[in-house]
Amino acid sequence: MQLTELIATSAAQMEAASLSFGHGTTNAQDEAAWLTLWKLGLPLDTDTSVITASLTAAQVNDVQTLILERIKTRKPAAYLTREAWLQGVPFYIDERSIVPRSFIAELLAEGDIDYWLGEHTQRVLDLCTGNGSLAVLAALTYPDVTVVGADLSSDALAVARINVERHALTERITLLQSDGLSNVPGLFDLIVCNPPYVCAASMQALPAEFLAEPALALAGGEDGMDFIRQLFRDAPSRMNVQGVLVLEIGNERVHFENAFPSLEAIWLDTSAGEDQVLLVTRKALLSWQG
Repeated sequence: MQLTELIATSAAQMEAASLSFGHGTTNAQDEAAWLTLWKLGLPLDTDTSVITASLTAAQVNDVQTLILERIKTRKPAAYLTREAWLQGVPFYIDERSIVPRSFIAELLAEGDIDYWLGEHTQRVLDLCTGNGSLAVLAALTYPDVTVVGADLSSDALAVARINVERHALTERITLLQSDGLSNVPGLFDLIVCNPPYVCAASMQALPAEFLAEPALALAGGEDGMDFIRQLFRDAPSRMNVQGVLVLEIGNERVHFENAFPSLEAIWLDTSAGEDQVLLVTRKALLSWQG
């Protein structure tokens, strides 16, 4: 069997099993290619069409075993490979933390929030850091800043520590256990946050792949805004005068606008549209509180 044939067969198996995607890939073909290349020890950017040599029976069996594990367990592929990629950067991941996929990563990498930053930007907070991916990307994007990554979950912070060490950023990234901002000291020029925002109805409808992730990182209460309400109350006291907060709310824009109708928010364009991530200034938060 050739590589392209094995990928096509694997994709057909996953489609027939009605798997859900969204943890690094969006369809069966791409996920089959990812798992196949990973299992064979090939770079994930391999042009599969140029590899014409037949695979050995052992190689085919290894890949098919992995595909069947994906189908049987319904775990996200990243939990099986113990690796996730965000903006071309590799991260370690396991079941202790949510699989990294934040659209904030795009905004960091592409400079879409740089307008609100400048020489004054020295301290960055990644709140709800999970496996630390946004903290690492912020440190890589802005080499002159220091970063704090905070999370309530000690398990997630253990995974984040692996990634901070992997990218040799222990001198610039500090990890803290904190319930929201309660244990985060100091002032910040930029706060990025991909919080638990999934509303109760959506939690009930989540596919098994998403339910395999820690519920603590997903569930945001009846309307998904529980964490965000407290965050908006606390954030100004942790922000410098020119500070900004970049917040991901996924598919909950209607709930967000119902919860905060008078808040001046700037919606940012991502590959998923203009309703996934927003930016608020300290001034806007203070005005909303008033």
